[in-house]
Amino acid sequence: MHGPDAPAWLLVALCAATGAYCLLRMRSGVEEQRRAAGGEALMGFGMAVMAVPATVFAPPAWAWPLYAAVFGAAALRALWTARASAHHLHHVAGTSAMVYMALVMAAPPASAGHHAHGGSGVPVVTGAFLLYFTGYVLLSGARLLPAATAGQAGTLRWGDRPELARACRLSMGMGMVTMLLAV
Repeated sequence: MHGPDAPAWLLVALCAATGAYCLLRMRSGVEEQRRAAGGEALMGFGMAVMAVPATVFAPPAWAWPLYAAVFGAAALRALWTARASAHHLHHVAGTSAMVYMALVMAAPPASAGHHAHGGSGVPVVTGAFLLYFTGYVLLSGARLLPAATAGQAGTLRWGDRPELARACRLSMGMGMVTMLLAV
């Protein structure tokens, strides 16, 4: 990721923590929670890896096409599962943005004075993803109210807490906006 190291490490920590919580959600007793949590864990950990500052670790040239292939497969899976749940359309957008950013990072630098990773992205595509994820973050933030009543809150396991799942999705959305701004 381009930019200063301190914010990049904060983004790494945020995305890794989100990915870890999504792994916990995969143990949920609710089928839909488990199904969504797997893709969200992949996104969280993938974003954490992509956010590692280039000054610390510069992946080999073959890593970015592999990264694009993994998230391309995840995008196809999300597209397939979107038939049953509209929430998976968001997963299609997220995994597509990851493919886009990996391809941008794989591109050769535009000039000798450019960043350690690849060139800059296509402004229209970057802008479209930024617009989508900014809207998603604003909408998710507005919906971030506890869903459980006081009586239910004590009976729900950590992996089944809908407000925590929303908070993780909000965190990943903010992370995606941050990463797209750095492209």
